[in-house]
Amino acid sequence: MHVGLAATGVRTLTQVGPRCYAGRMSETEQQVIWLTQEAYQKLSDELDQLSGPGRAEVSAKIAQAREEGDLRENGGYHAAREEQGQQEARIRQLTDMLRRAQVGEAPANADEVAPGTQVTIAFDGDESDTDTFVLGSRELLGLDASVDTNVYSPQSPLGAAILGKKKGDAVSYVAPNGKSIDVTVVKVEPFPSA
Repeated sequence: MHVGLAATGVRTLTQVGPRCYAGRMSETEQQVIWLTQEAYQKLSDELDQLSGPGRAEVSAKIAQAREEGDLRENGGYHAAREEQGQQEARIRQLTDMLRRAQVGEAPANADEVAPGTQVTIAFDGDESDTDTFVLGSRELLGLDASVDTNVYSPQSPLGAAILGKKKGDAVSYVAPNGKSIDVTVVKVEPFPSA
């Protein structure tokens, strides 16, 4: 992977070769966020908009509201400051996501569970009780609300348990409610690109 520094100060990542997800990821590797090139570009464009013209727009709103007088009872000023806070939080979130991004495409031939794969699991080994989902993140895979696909994070309890597993592997994980859940990987395939 090649790491560069863009003019905005955001680290840009370029895939030099395929990333291998052999076995379980280390704690450091789990912090990596898998992105398609399209999703990376979309998030990068949003960051550029928010940190450039977006900041100027909010600053202008704050300045205009300040001119209206007493700031203690100035609803426009407080609304603009709230908008600024939300925007700065989103800028920090995007900067962090792009800094940790692993850019690439879904694995071409998926024989083990990795970010970007579509996985079918059976609960308690019962193949009539299954769930099919993509391992990754809806936003980071570039999916919008019109795509009816369940998405689980590799950092979620289920995602972490099945990461690196192959068809037929059985694992157990602890759900957020404290209950232990047994699942079997039934199918692993590349996530179909849009």
